[in-house]
Amino acid sequence: MLYFWIALPPIADPMIRKYILCVGIMVLSLQARSQLVIARQGKVAFFSHTPVEHIKAENDRAMAIINLTTGEIAVSMLMKSFVFEKALMREHFNESYVESDLYPKATFEGKIAAFEPYGMEEQTRMVKGLFSMHGISREVEIKTRIESGLGHYVLTGSFELRVRDYEIRIPALLAGNIAETVSVDFTFEFMPYED
Repeated sequence: MLYFWIALPPIADPMIRKYILCVGIMVLSLQARSQLVIARQGKVAFFSHTPVEHIKAENDRAMAIINLTTGEIAVSMLMKSFVFEKALMREHFNESYVESDLYPKATFEGKIAAFEPYGMEEQTRMVKGLFSMHGISREVEIKTRIESGLGHYVLTGSFELRVRDYEIRIPALLAGNIAETVSVDFTFEFMPYED
């Protein structure tokens, strides 16, 4: 900004000089503000496949934000927003397994490695950070596909989650119905952040 001020041609009227400076500051602040992009309705789905039963649940209310300057990303979703094929599955999931009343959210805070936010071509990057669920936080690394264009970004990917890593207890009677490792898929469509 100092360079901008120095580069101004000599202007006799101090009011015009101040006006030009204010416009320059506004432009820079708008640029800084547009460094954040947000996904307000991200989609997260998980799949549990066993010989006894296949369980699928989807959540289309996950929120995420990316700082384009630093590559930092944060995701938050309510566990009660997962929708199941059967109401009883949803009840068991929320009451017995993830205990949604005690642990209402799952979150992720991390960074996109070597992120190039202003490139127009598709990128595949590793996203590394802390995934927290059921009161337990663990480091995860997720291979993520990033499509971008004119301030619009779509992140998609999948990863495996071991149920016992998050101290989710499955009764012995139902152990054959729920996989030890669950597949998680996600899609987030980011747009410029606006208040």
